[in-house]
Amino acid sequence: MAPAPPPAASFSPSEVQRRLAAGACWVRRGARLYDLSSFVRHHPGGEQLLRARAGQDISADLDGPPHRHSANARRWLEQYYVGELRGDPQGSMENEAVAFEETQKTDPAMEARFKVVDSDKDLVDWQKPLLWQVGHLGEKYDEWVHQPVTRPIRLFQSDLIEGLSKTVWYSVPVIWVPLVLYLSWSYYRTFAQGNVRLFASFTTEHAVAVPKSMFPGLFMLGIFLWSLIEYCIHRFLFHMKPPSDSYYLITLHFVMHGQHHKAPFDGSRLVFPPVPASLAIGVFYVCLQLILPEAVGGTLFAGGLLGYVLYDMTHYYLHFGSPPKGSYLYNMKAHHVKHHFAHQMSGFGISTKLWDYCFHTLTPEKLHLKTQ
Repeated sequence: MAPAPPPAASFSPSEVQRRLAAGACWVRRGARLYDLSSFVRHHPGGEQLLRARAGQDISADLDGPPHRHSANARRWLEQYYVGELRGDPQGSMENEAVAFEETQKTDPAMEARFKVVDSDKDLVDWQKPLLWQVGHLGEKYDEWVHQPVTRPIRLFQSDLIEGLSKTVWYSVPVIWVPLVLYLSWSYYRTFAQGNVRLFASFTTEHAVAVPKSMFPGLFMLGIFLWSLIEYCIHRFLFHMKPPSDSYYLITLHFVMHGQHHKAPFDGSRLVFPPVPASLAIGVFYVCLQLILPEAVGGTLFAGGLLGYVLYDMTHYYLHFGSPPKGSYLYNMKAHHVKHHFAHQMSGFGISTKLWDYCFHTLTPEKLHLKTQ
């Protein structure tokens, strides 16, 4: 017979309040207490959102509509469980939470850092899919979309389309890495036959033979070119400012990238879902095949596709990973956090800052947070 589990620790409201005053980030779900301090230390963006709820009951966020499907969030929360709240969770604890909130209100630095907008007064109906609502926000859309929320969001009424708009992070390497390997092997064999020539479609007299030794260089060039494409798409397409009087362009912007800035911790929409990704990847492949010899264009495409995989994996890790302090990914995480929560019109590089350096779009060093 297995031994009985040890009894859960219990804490009085005063003990919880002392921990909050000392800088800990404790929340509760009913009488169950959770210490999220370690999480917020490693997730700078999450810190701003979670500390605004410190000392409060988050049951409605996890259990009430439209969050009744948030089982993953509840499972994630359990790893931070520390014990039970003694006494009436709806009574004395609320009084202590009020005291903590009053401290925030009277401390200008705390008030500025953790400003919270009342979701009941928000501009959309959270009970309904958001995609067809945001176009009506007009001139308020740009400010609204850059006020992040921690709640999950639904885009589409159809369960099928909603499901196709989400994916798990590992779908990206599982689907695309085998294709990278196949294309690389196939086009290397083509180079090895010695029949690849540049400009052969224009002239046979001045066509340039491409030896197989060029394959690694072309593959790396594809990765390098992807980093530029990544920057340009993020800056000029994802961060275009749609006209305030254009319902359809606002809707298009929101489905492409605005929803990610509105809900930056929605792990199901951090990487591109396979179906829309396939369409975009197919367009790039066809364009390269039309412009360049098949093996040259295919090799560039294979390198670019690997660059895309690295980009998407990096992006997911920057949101949910905990890179060692001082490491390359630690610096990239800080760079990306500032892009999300302070300087949305700079810091467009995800896998590298190279193009931010080149085009003078690095995020400023000082962080001014803007959270909801």
